[in-house]
Amino acid sequence: MLAKKTVGRNAAAFKYDLLTVMGAFGLAQEKGRQRLVLRLITLVTARYNWARDELAVGQREIARLWQVDERTVKREMAKLRAMGWLVVKRQGARGRVSEYALGIERILEDSRDRWADVGPDLEHRLSGDETMPEKVVPLPVKGRVEAPDLSDGSEWTLAKALLHAEDAGLYGSWIAALERGRRAGGRLHLRAPSRFHATYVATHLSGHLLSACQSVDASVDEVVIET
Repeated sequence: MLAKKTVGRNAAAFKYDLLTVMGAFGLAQEKGRQRLVLRLITLVTARYNWARDELAVGQREIARLWQVDERTVKREMAKLRAMGWLVVKRQGARGRVSEYALGIERILEDSRDRWADVGPDLEHRLSGDETMPEKVVPLPVKGRVEAPDLSDGSEWTLAKALLHAEDAGLYGSWIAALERGRRAGGRLHLRAPSRFHATYVATHLSGHLLSACQSVDASVDEVVIET
């Protein structure tokens, strides 16, 4: 398995994937383990420092977030350490809180059986396979596929140019027809010509599109395909 990083190129997409497989794993467990994983996801979402790969939160604050007492926090954090999902970076002492890191490789290994249930695009990203899924069969395109007009200079236009250069056939079949919709913060909306087209692209190509968009605009952290 390739090492995964929470900083750098494609980091935002990996964070979503990591939280997704954590949730998918938790949902397949008994109620006690489900609750434990939900508590971790909530704590990570609220307080994890992704840039430093660090969680440094006091037990009292965690107890307030989880709506439990500090004794329960100690017990649950011990379970997460035993699972290997949290790793102690620095033990707390003299009023200083303990610092933890996510055991990312262990989380991925434990959740591997659920990747395919989430979708083939996620499975390919997390397996480290840089090729496109075999199930992606581009529709035949007649004639030469023209590169996009770069005059508007938008992040989607620039990303389309990269995608065209990588694979003109795939671009002509599935990507050229996607139009830029609204942009809300880091979320870029793309409009597909039909529901089938939107579903296919979202299932098989969303990670590829996100990677292209982030290569020209690092502030894009999600691509939404709609009709």
